[in-house]
Amino acid sequence: EIMQEVAAETYGALSKHEKLFFIEEQVRLCLDKKDFIRAQILSRKINPRSFDEIVKADKKAAVEAARKAGEDVRQMDLDAAAAMSIEEKAKAEKAKNANVDHAEGYFELTDPTIPPVAQLKLNYYNLMIRFHGNEGDYLEMCRCYRNVMACEVVVGDVAKWTPSMKKAVWFVVLSANGPMQQDLLHQIASDPKLNDLPLHKQLTKQFTTKEIIHWDTLAEAFASEMASETEIFGGEKGDTRKEDLRQRVIEHNLLVVGAYYKNVTLVRLGELLCLDSVETEKRLSDLVCSKKVSAKIDRPGGVVSFNPDSRGADWLLNQWVGKIDKLLDVLDKSNHLIHKEAMAHKVSLE
Repeated sequence: EIMQEVAAETYGALSKHEKLFFIEEQVRLCLDKKDFIRAQILSRKINPRSFDEIVKADKKAAVEAARKAGEDVRQMDLDAAAAMSIEEKAKAEKAKNANVDHAEGYFELTDPTIPPVAQLKLNYYNLMIRFHGNEGDYLEMCRCYRNVMACEVVVGDVAKWTPSMKKAVWFVVLSANGPMQQDLLHQIASDPKLNDLPLHKQLTKQFTTKEIIHWDTLAEAFASEMASETEIFGGEKGDTRKEDLRQRVIEHNLLVVGAYYKNVTLVRLGELLCLDSVETEKRLSDLVCSKKVSAKIDRPGGVVSFNPDSRGADWLLNQWVGKIDKLLDVLDKSNHLIHKEAMAHKVSLE
């Protein structure tokens, strides 16, 4: 309780490095205590960009120290400049040319027992994976595993990034279908690292191809891989995630059928989905309610009518905004041309 109440970010004598470490420990303690609400509040105090900012600041400090020592720092200057963005360069130049030097504050030396920044970055994403795992947010878990793969501690070691890559594939497949999920799925499918994992590459290909996926065939083909992923399909949440995977397969199949069929009988749709009529109707109704599929069911006739050309409210709103923007551009150009002609002919518009 004492550790949770400490506001480390307000301690001016602590460096950013130490503050990040302390807040991460607070998040870890909250997760261990199953206090996920407080863990979320504390995790928001950490900006993921802070890790890169600390690294850049350390490089800059090393360059300054080497310059004072009389060493050749030309290559070090190039490395530090390459690591800085345009905004950071402008800010540094402004601070350099300022007439008044503002105090940067006094900091104690960082405790040597604290892990390096690269390790803290990895620890942060591992903590976020634990948090999002409790919430069942598969898409955020996938993003976290992608960020883990980009960490300095992991990126150069095949043995370390391979498990993260496998989990990223599984969690993006487990995520509900949507624009962000599809974008992330195609990013992962085009990742060159996936070439070293043929089974997972095949899984992403199935979900990015508009073809029916048979659940029994997929479950049999990936049975051994699913059994080896005990962190995903094992434990108390294993059965739930297997059912979620089956749900994602059914969603994919319904979207494929909706793209190729305009009218189909409920019996035939059930055969394509490997489901009975009752469950087929239920799954289809859920997708229609979530506005992922536009369809109508003629229950007396037993016919499902898909309408792939239907547009939702968001599409209509975007179209309206686009037309208003074009109208305003035309009015602006017309106003400019009128004033131009009036000035050329010396005519008053009043």
